[in-house]
Amino acid sequence: MPVILPVKGVSPGFGRNIFIAPNATIVGDVVMGDDCSIWFNAVVRGDVNSVRIGNKVNIQDGVIIHCTYQKAKTVIGNNVSIGHNAIVHGCTIQDNVLIGMGSIIMDGAEIGSNSIIAAGAVILENTKVEQGAIYAGIPARKLKDIPQDLIHGEIERIANNYIQYADWFRNA
Repeated sequence: MPVILPVKGVSPGFGRNIFIAPNATIVGDVVMGDDCSIWFNAVVRGDVNSVRIGNKVNIQDGVIIHCTYQKAKTVIGNNVSIGHNAIVHGCTIQDNVLIGMGSIIMDGAEIGSNSIIAAGAVILENTKVEQGAIYAGIPARKLKDIPQDLIHGEIERIANNYIQYADWFRNA
């Protein structure tokens, strides 16, 4: 069973049609929307500040989502895919975003809608990622604008695939 715990009397809240892997951990002030999935070994800690997760968000294997005490909450929009082993900390991710595997998003960063953060990228504190762009590197920099086909082809495709994958486990 997943570890789902209250912190200081505040328990996580969940929307409809979600999947939480048996070894995922979700604690404290975490509110998640509908059609979301939290995969194996993922950790979502709302212990020192709040974590808000929109609809149709997949938090893949090994991801860590946290925030900073009395400083930075974490807000994740709708239709967001957070790739394996990424770290999302005290930042805002708007709608329709793909966060690549192993990337790090630090406190105060804002990831604009319809954007892609490449695998292994490091988004430094307070960085503003513009809408509709691909960022990569350490520290991450804008590579190019995203063509419309990638927004709908990759970002939307991955988010939809994870709803299907979650169904496989719910219906097992």
